[in-house]
Amino acid sequence: MADTQVKENTGATAENVVSNGDTGDSDGQVVAQQEQDGQASEAVQQEPLEQPPQNTWQVVKNVFFRIFVVWVVASMFKRQPAQEGSDQQGGVTTRKPAHNLFPPGTRMDLRVYLSESEHFKEFDDTSKLFWQKKGLTYGDWDSGINKDGTFTYEAEISTPEHLKNNGSMWIHVFLTKSGKSPDPTQKTLYSRASTIYKKKMLNRYKKKRYLKTQNLLTGATELTLEDQAKAANSTVEILSHWHPNMTINLMDDHTPWVRGSVPAPLDEFIDFEPLTGGYLPVLYFNDYWNLNRDFQPITAANETLLLSLTYSPISLFRWQMYAAQNMRSKWANVLGEDVMENDDDDDSLKQAFLETNPYLLGLTIIVSLVHSVFEFLAFKNDIQFWNSRKSLEGLSVRSVFFNVFTSLIVVLYVWDNETNFVVRISCMVGLAIEMWKITKVVTFKLDREDPILGFLPRVRLEDKSTYVESSTKQYDQLAFKYLGIALFPLLGCYAVYSLMYNEHKGWYSYVLNMIYGFLLMFGFIMMTPQLFINYKLKSVAHLPWRMLTYKALNTFIDDLFAFVIQMPMMYRIGCFRDDIVFFIYLYQRYIYRVDPKRVNEFGTTGEDHDVQPNGSIGAKPTEGEQPAIEDKPAEEKKTD
Repeated sequence: MADTQVKENTGATAENVVSNGDTGDSDGQVVAQQEQDGQASEAVQQEPLEQPPQNTWQVVKNVFFRIFVVWVVASMFKRQPAQEGSDQQGGVTTRKPAHNLFPPGTRMDLRVYLSESEHFKEFDDTSKLFWQKKGLTYGDWDSGINKDGTFTYEAEISTPEHLKNNGSMWIHVFLTKSGKSPDPTQKTLYSRASTIYKKKMLNRYKKKRYLKTQNLLTGATELTLEDQAKAANSTVEILSHWHPNMTINLMDDHTPWVRGSVPAPLDEFIDFEPLTGGYLPVLYFNDYWNLNRDFQPITAANETLLLSLTYSPISLFRWQMYAAQNMRSKWANVLGEDVMENDDDDDSLKQAFLETNPYLLGLTIIVSLVHSVFEFLAFKNDIQFWNSRKSLEGLSVRSVFFNVFTSLIVVLYVWDNETNFVVRISCMVGLAIEMWKITKVVTFKLDREDPILGFLPRVRLEDKSTYVESSTKQYDQLAFKYLGIALFPLLGCYAVYSLMYNEHKGWYSYVLNMIYGFLLMFGFIMMTPQLFINYKLKSVAHLPWRMLTYKALNTFIDDLFAFVIQMPMMYRIGCFRDDIVFFIYLYQRYIYRVDPKRVNEFGTTGEDHDVQPNGSIGAKPTEGEQPAIEDKPAEEKKTD
């Protein structure tokens, strides 16, 4: 790297480095993006349908999951008593705690090498040396231009041909005590107990999927000929990407750890020295604040690459926060998430931390906890309502069938678009619950008199008597008739628009994406048949009000997040659609307060009871029946 252009400074400058938003020790700075002349533009992957904005709750729930992971990791870091072991004679001996081999105030030298090899031995090649900083002090939090112990270094490096051809670039960092050498061949200057070493691959590999999409009418596509050829072979290409920032953190901690008793994941980072009875400080590569959107593909047009390094101390607590994110990534791999795929959820969460007011963000987290509780209670009460429901009077049965259809479309859509395993399972569970509700609204019967193919019993669905005998079925049919008059023209227009202006993988994908997109835009209208039935029956007593109340509270919280998390304005306006429907429900509850004709769970109605003078409700005595014992007046009670 003889052509490396070097520019060193002792702190982040406003012209070249933009703060990453970390108020503590400038962990991971974001360098302003510089366009490379002649850089080949990355081929754009065409989606069959413009994806809807990300669900805000998926972003917020990630916060809770991360907090839980941090809590688990922090609980592991409690000091444990020294373990007992056995010596050669069988006696019991206690292991002594190890001490940090770098006492506070130790003078250190930093050397950073860049190499195409994972194993570095070219200490004599000065072109491999990217940054050298002497005179650092261990535990110094006050040096540097920002007076926070931070030093930065920025330079452009020539892009090796190996890296252009999808190769790798490794960073090797050595921290030695002043006067020592990291080269093991220099016997007089090298000391294992005085050398901290860590390595990391700088570039990151990401998958790019090529989908063969085209306009189904004209056959036109925006894909290049090369991308069309790759898409025809269902090619999944792995491309090397580059991010210009990397932070090198040195943990300032002197906990007397006991070898064999260090909790995970710290045990992966602490190196014990058996000869000295101590351990080396933790050197950590921190790239948490490197957003996925800032990674750029490395192509043949990239003659140079910008690299900005930041050295700063870090506390044990702050390091635990970042280590927890690494543990989350490992668990995500177990759950089927691909580390090479773009993690848009992570980017959205980091943006929320960087761009949202801290007080508002704290309030958001608290409200999110309440939202999770309400969401669980709504689910619980919904199941209880349908499980114990005996009468279907006043309930829209067709809405239940339509919900099954909606859930089926969602399941087919996520499978067609290669969503991760966890999302697929959650959608299938939702479909199973909706299908279970069908068993509560209709009766399944086997017709053996008219079998299929002459021997298979035919399954018939019959409406329950409480639904047929009341006027609910008539009003339900009428509501869906009016709804169809309004929705089918809209569906037809949307289908024509999607067919003419969007590209799709095929006719099956077109139908799925068209219906899914239509349900996203107009699905809230399916709540209106129940409003129509309530209007005709002049009653709302048959509704599951507990479940509706919890869902309404969650909807109001969604409205709050619509203005906290960045999203298009039209999507924010769309968050208020469900509010309008629920306010109509509330208005109906206000005007239809009492329903004396409705049969309760005991088989009686309000007309079968009289309101007593003292306000109590008693049953009407039938003709010839003696009335119940009446309460004595207050004057007679005094004489008893």
